Amino acid sequence: MKVLLVHNFYQQPGGEDVVFADEAGLLADHGHKVLRYTVHNDAIKQMNSFRLVGNTFWNRTVYTELRALMRRERPDVMHCTNTFPLISPAAYYAARAEQVPVVQTLHNYRLLCLNALFLRDGLVCEDCLGKRVAWPGVRHRCYRDSRAASAVVAALQSVHRVLGTWSRLVDVYVALTEFARQKFINGGLPAHKLVVKPNFVSPDRGAGTGDGGYALFVGRLSAQKGIETLLSAWSSDAGLPPLRIVGDGELAEKVREAASKNRRIEWLGQRPGGEVQYIMSRAAMLVFTSLSYEGLPKTIVESFCHGTPVVASSVGAMPELIEEGRTGLLFELGNARALARAVADLAARPERLAEMRREARAAFLASYTAERNYQLLAEIYVTVLRARGNHAAVDELLHNTQRHLCLSQSWPARFLGRSSDDDIAQPRGRHSR
Repeated sequence: MKVLLVHNFYQQPGGEDVVFADEAGLLADHGHKVLRYTVHNDAIKQMNSFRLVGNTFWNRTVYTELRALMRRERPDVMHCTNTFPLISPAAYYAARAEQVPVVQTLHNYRLLCLNALFLRDGLVCEDCLGKRVAWPGVRHRCYRDSRAASAVVAALQSVHRVLGTWSRLVDVYVALTEFARQKFINGGLPAHKLVVKPNFVSPDRGAGTGDGGYALFVGRLSAQKGIETLLSAWSSDAGLPPLRIVGDGELAEKVREAASKNRRIEWLGQRPGGEVQYIMSRAAMLVFTSLSYEGLPKTIVESFCHGTPVVASSVGAMPELIEEGRTGLLFELGNARALARAVADLAARPERLAEMRREARAAFLASYTAERNYQLLAEIYVTVLRARGNHAAVDELLHNTQRHLCLSQSWPARFLGRSSDDDIAQPRGRHSR
């Protein structure tokens, strides 16, 4: 089967870029022909404001190039990771013109919120959820702290909502969690087109030792990530275990200052991926202090891969991802004292910590391996291909997947025989080969 992957890279590398590469590798490893069409936001530097706004609504070059690519290669499905801002919804119209089904992964809340985070002034904000026009976000300058830029994104959302772009031209939306799925339903996306597929980690590096005795934070050093809550917790309780912080960002100087005053805090800066994994495998626990509705942070999945429990703020999908008392602990959002109590409680009970390590590892094996993720992705592709009547591609996909996964045992039987449109509701730049 031939899959066209479409992705708009941000200027600052992020988790969506990693997922794009991971899924491309996953599909190639399972014998599929992978085509890539990408653009990069560095191109924005060469555009004036008028051209940038125009491309955000409709990028004619992308439309032309994608149609030409689809005519030449005839992909069975187009799977988009991110289309904002330069690829634009023109990608969906190109796919419709060439009769190629579209799958869109929803890594953030851009279709519902101007800053894609449901966060304003350090607090969760849903003022624009469900509104036809995101006037509150424009008023509060939620996109890039600019009323004009916010108005452009609000208009993009509204115009394409009226045109039916979001509801008609995408065959399946992939949310990363059930929490996110419900938000998108509340925001107006068709429930029957929304399925859940989490991120994954590959390769599986195996369970870690957890013998380092330290708590670990990995992520961008920004207000959104709850850095002030993190630092305040370690400043308020001298009995907490050592804290290692990996990452960089706009609050780096604040972290540097805190580390210079508190010997239990060590800032390691940015580190290579392999080194981060080693540090994580030896950590007693991962601390996740984000203030916003995260998608499905890969840091948490990586932590579970190593069997490292997670202490996280109770916001968004975190109560769904972290089973309280089993794979980690939850604390009140933004409450530094509650964070300190949770960390101290876990550190003081080594037997409970050891049991949590086993449970965290079990959670990874059940939900976040590459093979489990491929099974879910294949189910999604089967449903859209069947709905479009592409039975040849379905047969090829099932044959290929049976060879890799022994589907007769590992897949629900319904995916091997159904052919109705109801299938869709059931599963929970540049181009190169």
